[in-house]
Amino acid sequence: MKIKHTILVGEPMGLFIADELGKLEDVNHFSFTTCGAELNVAIGMKRLGHDVSYMTKLGNDPFGARIVNHIKELGISTDLIQFSPEHPTGFMFKSMVTDGDPSIFYFRKGSAASTLNAEDVAALDFSSYSAVHVTGITPALSETARKAVFALAKIAREQNLQFSFDPNLRLQLWPDHQLMAQCINSLAFQSDLFLPGVNEAKLLMGEVEPEKIATYYLDGGAKAVVVKLGAKGAYYATRETQGYVPGFHVEHIVDTVGAGDGFAAGVLTGLEEGLSLEKAVRRGCAIGAIQLMSKGDNDGLPSREELERFMAGEPTWRVI
Repeated sequence: MKIKHTILVGEPMGLFIADELGKLEDVNHFSFTTCGAELNVAIGMKRLGHDVSYMTKLGNDPFGARIVNHIKELGISTDLIQFSPEHPTGFMFKSMVTDGDPSIFYFRKGSAASTLNAEDVAALDFSSYSAVHVTGITPALSETARKAVFALAKIAREQNLQFSFDPNLRLQLWPDHQLMAQCINSLAFQSDLFLPGVNEAKLLMGEVEPEKIATYYLDGGAKAVVVKLGAKGAYYATRETQGYVPGFHVEHIVDTVGAGDGFAAGVLTGLEEGLSLEKAVRRGCAIGAIQLMSKGDNDGLPSREELERFMAGEPTWRVI
């Protein structure tokens, strides 16, 4: 039996968060942190005590150095991170809002992570890993990055590793809708666990009914599907079981970005700990709700103690 150790593959970036309300072009002060969907998941899993490694390419620049130092401080393995002298580390800006989704602007075209390729994947030794997690952001970065993700899916299948896939659609990164849907659906059909949001599924296959969405991907080859339903919770399904899990009430939403990544961290850690899919999804809903109450993409991800207290309904669940 393989030691439960997850490899996450993606693009971490520098993140400038507005310190004041207004359009990005009018903001004068920003706080700097790190972001990236797969990095958020890695941080969420590590804070719950799971072993994770992060694979990416960073620029040989201050952003790259700061990101890798931050990852090391968190206890996440950086052995699979490469540095590029020719390509920069990506970064982005995010506005401050009091309602709805923030405005986001990327500086990631031609980034080091976009040069990920199938040869990078083929060179890895997967013998110490039990699971691979990626999102639909990575295959959107470039043609070579797409090939890298498909190579990961193939190796995971051949070596009996759990392959989990979150579409995490970024429409502005794809050259056209048809390529996006074809690529994302193909990877979903190869997954052991597929984690679409209901609005993402509408873009990918034209349905909004959770049961129909799950059936479509199960029929295509996915082994388990969890459809995120926002405040309503989630719907999960395999060939043997299915059901709805209610969401956790959030009184005041601070930031919506990163909630889906927190959800993924909850589901993945739950399954690795032997929880049923239903209980793992409930954990995912809890961490997703916690993320909604936190500024930053991963700053609010909970420790195990905080998660347990939150799920138990304790009003003072956050450990100061």
